[in-house]
Amino acid sequence: MTEKISEDQVRHVAQLAKLKINDDQLPYFTTQLDQIIGLFETLSEVDTDGIKPTSSVTDQVNVMREDVADNWNQRDGLLASAPDTQDGYIRVPTIIDESGENE
Repeated sequence: MTEKISEDQVRHVAQLAKLKINDDQLPYFTTQLDQIIGLFETLSEVDTDGIKPTSSVTDQVNVMREDVADNWNQRDGLLASAPDTQDGYIRVPTIIDESGENE
């Protein structure tokens, strides 16, 4: 087993993850992280020689429906609910002005 995880290491990991851990929470999370690392060490001791890697545990390849565009004939309803339309399109405010008029 690896050396025990220190509170400074937990503080550092929490800082990297942008988590705020109080000093009274530090012992709890230090113990938890040490136990998690211990589980990975236990897994590394398992003999996996001759075992094929598994990417899926089922024999189903794709259970999704075919991705087909469908005209749902809702264009008029959509345009009717839009605040501003022109020539069958929804008008939106300009986000990036590339006209060069404001330079």
